[in-house]
Amino acid sequence: MMHSRYIHPFRFLMVALVVFTSCAIKDDLPLPIRKAVITAFEVEGQCDESGEGYAAASIDNDKRVVDLYVDDRVDITKLRVKRMDVTSDAKITVEDVQTDFPESSFSASGSNAPTLDFSHEVTFVLTTYQTYRWKVRVHQIIKREVYLTGQVGNAIIDPVNQNVVVYVASNKSLGTLHADKFSLGGIHGTVMPDPTKSETFDFSQMRTFQVKMAGVDEIQTWRVFVYKTEAKESIEATAFARSVSATISGTIPMNTQPVVEYRASDSNEWTLITASHVLVNGTRFTAELTGIRPATTYSYRVFAGTAKSEEKTFTTVGEQHLENGSFDRWSSVTGSSGKELWQPWGEGDVPYWSTGNAGATTVGNSNSTYKDEDGRRFANLQSKYIVIKFAAGNIFTGDYLETDGSNGVLSFGRPFTSFPTKMRFDYKYKSSPITRTGGDWKEAYGTYISKEMYENFKGRPDSCSVYIALGDWEPVTFTTSKGINIQCPYLIRTRPSALHLFDMNDPHLIAFAQMTKGEDVTSWTTETITLDYRVKDRQPKYIIVVASSSKYGDYFTGGEESLLQIDNIELLYE
Repeated sequence: MMHSRYIHPFRFLMVALVVFTSCAIKDDLPLPIRKAVITAFEVEGQCDESGEGYAAASIDNDKRVVDLYVDDRVDITKLRVKRMDVTSDAKITVEDVQTDFPESSFSASGSNAPTLDFSHEVTFVLTTYQTYRWKVRVHQIIKREVYLTGQVGNAIIDPVNQNVVVYVASNKSLGTLHADKFSLGGIHGTVMPDPTKSETFDFSQMRTFQVKMAGVDEIQTWRVFVYKTEAKESIEATAFARSVSATISGTIPMNTQPVVEYRASDSNEWTLITASHVLVNGTRFTAELTGIRPATTYSYRVFAGTAKSEEKTFTTVGEQHLENGSFDRWSSVTGSSGKELWQPWGEGDVPYWSTGNAGATTVGNSNSTYKDEDGRRFANLQSKYIVIKFAAGNIFTGDYLETDGSNGVLSFGRPFTSFPTKMRFDYKYKSSPITRTGGDWKEAYGTYISKEMYENFKGRPDSCSVYIALGDWEPVTFTTSKGINIQCPYLIRTRPSALHLFDMNDPHLIAFAQMTKGEDVTSWTTETITLDYRVKDRQPKYIIVVASSSKYGDYFTGGEESLLQIDNIELLYE
């Protein structure tokens, strides 16, 4: 892609002569590609999935979709947009909506903020040289809860027809029931009359209630039906097992405290999960069980009030470990340029790790190799400026697919279905001042980063980076320049016009941990990083481990003398 706006006079003269002498030549130069992306989107009442705390919008640049949540204090049909940031040269229009909406990035508050109807998804059209259609979906969290003393099971709440059906135990008097919760208008709404304000309430016949949500003027009329049932108060429980922990969750009778016990299949002794590890919300409970063994079957049971669950079992997931985490096995071949290409696997081995050497050796020597020193063999990752471009020393689980110009196309990830708690490794690091910065522009997760911004990095200490990620990504197909289709767990491209790097906000990311270091570590040091499991009810499909001598190597930015030496990467299950 060309970015220079200066044309040498001689070049201009040659172009003019060609055009003059051949009027059959068309001006078919392609327009520059300027992707238009939404980088931030914020509305009034924005919250997280629970409906209480704040959470930023989830922005998917591949699908061009923005998802966010709002609480029950706003009118979603007249929702104020407080902020919208797009790439600097993009023009904003709202499809199929007649409204005076800003045409560029903005931040506004109160009555100055534009309003839109987000009761359905809204399409924003961003225009540069090309046109990009983005969907914005706003999900309103309205927590409607009804809990009566003696209730059996959860209330059946129908917000479309505004009906509620509740079943209570047969020994309860419908005329004198106590209402523990009765929030039909959400957390911040009101209900008239409010059954929770009196000791008991008469539900012996159908009752109507006037319900108003906090953010709207409309008053709804709801009907509540309460019936007796011969069904006993019961407990439902299920378990999601990991490797050394599990989550047991389900429903219990209202106003009871669950007692959760478990035992290994080879033991007759039951262990109690302490109350501090059991969370109760109405009739829902969640218990976290830790310190158990991988690949082991456990039984569990739950008591609450006079109810008892049936005894059930779960089996924890076995341990999986990294291959060649000691980096003892290496081999070399002659690359396409005739240079020696070093590979982090032994001759005849199935590759597990890879490096960017295949790209580096198109113009220079391998900069990610091994070294024998201090009585050990380890990965020696050296940042270098190789003829035309800066290259960080790196190693990762996955495959180097091909070189696109002077940029790499990589497949991150290896199959993995276990649940480690930590990753440990030995390392040394030599940081050097950043001397090389990226090209004219890079696009990272929707943000255009100018060359001037990269220039500000110069002189600062370089940092190394080591991270681990577990996820349930859906593989994508990459077609090589030779027409070969390859399934990639996570496709990485460093070409600026098609940039796709690892996204720590990816919704498929299950667990993550990272170490960065911007100072010298001159002796072998053992580092242990703890995985943060963002979700606890999904099993990973792949593992990604990446080590780089320059944290911003993906952007061709770093210090030419930075050196990361790393050894004995291992997964821990504690």
